[in-house]
Amino acid sequence: MPKFIIERDLPNIGSADQAALSAAADTSNAVLAAMQSENKDIKWENSFVAGDKTFCVYDCANEALIHEHAERSGFPASVITEVKQQIDPSTGNN
Repeated sequence: MPKFIIERDLPNIGSADQAALSAAADTSNAVLAAMQSENKDIKWENSFVAGDKTFCVYDCANEALIHEHAERSGFPASVITEVKQQIDPSTGNN
C-alpha cells in the first residue's frame, strides 16, 4: 500500500497542550473510522509536531483519500508527498 507524508500548516500547534492534541487526534480518528466504514483504505500511522506544522504518515490507497480526510476533518493537507523508499541507520554498509 502506498505511504504518504502529509505536511499540515497548523499555526501554534507546537505550543498546543496535551488536551488539544488529544482532541485533534480524536477528530482525525473519527473521520478515519467513518471513511474505513465506507470501505476506504486509509490508515494514520503517526504524526510529528514541529513549530507551526505537523508531519503525518499515512498508508492509503491514493492521494485523493488524503484530500478527503483533510476536508472532512478540517485539518489542511498543505503538502502531500508519496514515500518511495525508506532508509534508517541499518541501511548503510558499515
